[in-house]
Amino acid sequence: MRYISTRGKAPELGFEDVLLTGLARDGGLYVPKTWPALTPADLKRLAGLSYAETAFEVCRLFTGDAFDDATLKGIMDEVYGSFEHSAVAPLKQLDGNLWMMELFHGPTLAFKDYAMQVLGRMFDHVLTKRGEKVTIVGATSGDTGSAAIEAFRDSANAEIFIFFPKGRVSPVQQHQMTTVDAPNVHAIALEGTFDDCQDMVKALFNDIAFRDKHNLSGVNSINWARILPQVVYYVTSALSIGATAERPVSFVVPTGNFGNIFAAYAAKQMGLPVDRMVVATNQNDILSRFLASGEMKLEGVQPSISPSMDIQVSSNFERYLFDLFDRDGAAVTEALSGFRETGHFAVSQGMLDRARAEFDGFRTDEDGTRATIKAVYEETGEITDPHSAVSLGAARQARDSGAIGMDMPMISLACAHPAKFPDAVESAIGLRPALPPRLADLLEREERMTVLANDYGTVSTHIAGIVATKENAA
Repeated sequence: MRYISTRGKAPELGFEDVLLTGLARDGGLYVPKTWPALTPADLKRLAGLSYAETAFEVCRLFTGDAFDDATLKGIMDEVYGSFEHSAVAPLKQLDGNLWMMELFHGPTLAFKDYAMQVLGRMFDHVLTKRGEKVTIVGATSGDTGSAAIEAFRDSANAEIFIFFPKGRVSPVQQHQMTTVDAPNVHAIALEGTFDDCQDMVKALFNDIAFRDKHNLSGVNSINWARILPQVVYYVTSALSIGATAERPVSFVVPTGNFGNIFAAYAAKQMGLPVDRMVVATNQNDILSRFLASGEMKLEGVQPSISPSMDIQVSSNFERYLFDLFDRDGAAVTEALSGFRETGHFAVSQGMLDRARAEFDGFRTDEDGTRATIKAVYEETGEITDPHSAVSLGAARQARDSGAIGMDMPMISLACAHPAKFPDAVESAIGLRPALPPRLADLLEREERMTVLANDYGTVSTHIAGIVATKENAA
């Protein structure tokens, strides 16, 4: 298995190097050179396996010789054996053809755990084998940071720096990042938005001298190895409700950075019987606007009750754009360079038609999100967090608009535990969801974080100083 950059100029790499590299040296994102296939016979065989067994079978198609079978299987058994639900990613049927997939049974109560816990173990295995250490930098709109910190805490091979937008994550999300007492963990509250945090990570990677000196690596979904384990729950969920070529399934995904729904796209490219993929956005609706008009146009980020989706620059959309541009790296580079300069680019009508052949986009605003939380609770008894409600709101719009027929099986993703956003839930239904007992005192724990200005010199100097101090102490 070989990987190529969406910008077309970086060298092809194998999985092991893609894992440690993160962002390609030409500024692009790595994608598989070719998609491995899951045949109908493969899917029939996978339908009888456990979640961990399916994860092993799917991921081994992408990892090449980076791991022997015993090592990769051991990683999957260890990770998913520790999740709090025996099904790992259970489905709850809400009506005749609508299911909600719960992706919050990992250690930090969010879907990011499903990939990040695997990523952490993959990193440790490869770095130990190579005798190397890395400096990990990552940006978060809330859940990636806590999942990454939990996956890499106390690692002897990695120093991890996570940027989150100051004042723009929930108290639970912030405390999950800032209360971890591990010497290799550094939580940084950056003054600005998530897009500023993401841009800072890209700036650090694009400073080749800094990148090489400190052996930078990334855990955001710019790293292909972060997307890969997310493919698994699309496979397991589709097969669990009997999806076939004659009866495909559609997915509704709450989307900010496009990584989670790109994993659905990857599963479809492999042969999973997927019909529609619904991009569910909150009031920061750049992706649903693109699917309506063919234009990507920046607008200011509006803080919302679903803060993990408060994003305008969706990094992983570049991976889909690469396929939409027939894998022309130069065309992708030109489009995204113009987007950075002007805040706008457009695709041809033909490209838009191709995108619409697979994707739909629906927006759920603040009032709609609260109304959905309330309606779902009254109709089913299920308590949903605001991100999951954005997804269910889009699912209902997809049905009402006729984009997805009433007979089509549809799976909506519930990406976070409702207790991570108790204020929003309480305002909608009058009940305050409680954290699990192991996290009950989270908000009382001592915080450790650094507040930094959104300035490259300030941030890079801060990181360099900490890394140098650790190296000198060693």
